[in-house]
Amino acid sequence: MNNKPRPKDSSSFKKNKNKRYNIILNSLISLLIILIVIMTFSLIFKLQNLNSSENTITSKKNIIKSVQIEVLNGCGIQGAADKVTNYLRDKKYDVVQIGNYKSFDIDESIVIDRKGDFKMAKNIAYSLGIKSMNVIQQINKNYLLDVSIIVGKDYKQLM
Repeated sequence: MNNKPRPKDSSSFKKNKNKRYNIILNSLISLLIILIVIMTFSLIFKLQNLNSSENTITSKKNIIKSVQIEVLNGCGIQGAADKVTNYLRDKKYDVVQIGNYKSFDIDESIVIDRKGDFKMAKNIAYSLGIKSMNVIQQINKNYLLDVSIIVGKDYKQLM
């Protein structure tokens, strides 16, 4: 009487082991495929957002470069208009004219929209720290510039 296991039982055991192994491998492969698909969609989505944000940045730079600004000293303090001009030029704005305002009694700085783009004038005021209530619109078709900034006695608090 031989107590050797039957070959039939051994092969059955191997078949069950192989089935489990195959199930685990198939599950891992499926999981990896799902992970690759998710990562691919994520990459495509991020690349699309990157391209759209680059276009937005480019268009904002073009807006800044195309805005022509005049800076006028309305406080009478020497160098006030130059300080604002240097700041704007550092921010890549196109300051095309610097000078003195008709009077030197301006207390708070003013931004004047000359071409009808009030939002742009408000953005410039915001970048300088000028209150939005000090942004006005005086459209003049004879002006060859977009925005005038009259620097007031508050120029030290700006920027």
